[in-house]
Formats: sequence, structure tokens, C-alpha cells
Amino acid sequence: MRLATARRRTVGIAIASLIALTGTVTATGEAEAAAYPCSVYHDDTGRHYSGYYTGSTVQPSSTQVTAAGKEAQCLLKYFGHDPGTVDGIFGSKSRAAAKRAQEIANSKCRAGLVVDGLIGPKSWPYLRFEACSRA
Repeated sequence: MRLATARRRTVGIAIASLIALTGTVTATGEAEAAAYPCSVYHDDTGRHYSGYYTGSTVQPSSTQVTAAGKEAQCLLKYFGHDPGTVDGIFGSKSRAAAKRAQEIANSKCRAGLVVDGLIGPKSWPYLRFEACSRA
């Protein structure tokens, strides 16, 4: 009986830790990342921002929450590309949305971007602007 109680306690601690670190746990026991709010604005030059990251060099991470990841996800969402949950982790759904944005930048703006779903120094300017002429 003590072993069963110890196991339940260990599982309970593990679930509580997941909730504390990531937000929630689904019915199957998998961690679900915390969602961040998005409020996009633009500055005097027409660049769009959501307030998480203002640079143009950092590539969002696929393994950890980053400000660049939250920023890119918010901007993708704002421009109509569904990155999934805005959680700051640039996973497969975010990369698919980034690929669509890169394809559009290439077709409408002749951007010459590699369509890889990675937001880096060459992709950030096209993600920050609605119009091609300023990117």
C-alpha cells in the first residue's frame, strides 16, 4: 500500500511541476504550453511589433520559450498565418506558417528567401512589414 501511495505522490508532484512550468496539463497527462497574448502595433516607419522582441537577428527556438518566438508567432497570426498556440516555442505549426509567409514574400516582393520556415535576419524584415517596399 505504501508503494502505491508513493507512486501517486510522485505522479502528483510531476503533474504539479508540469503545470507550474508550462501552464496546463491535458486529459492525457501531456503538458500544454502557456499561451501569450498578442497585441500588434506599428511604429512611425510601418514596422509591426507585438512587444516581445524588437530585433531582427534572433531565430526563434523550437525547444524553448523565447521572446523572438512569441514575437514571430504574434506577427504570423496578425498577418493571417496560423502558428498555433502563441507559446514562444517555434514548433512545426509555427514553421509551417513561417513557410507560407516566406512564400508570399517571395512571390509578392521577390524577396529571395529560402522557404525553410525559419525566421532569421533575412525573414524578419518581411515579417515586420505589410508592404514589400519597406522590407
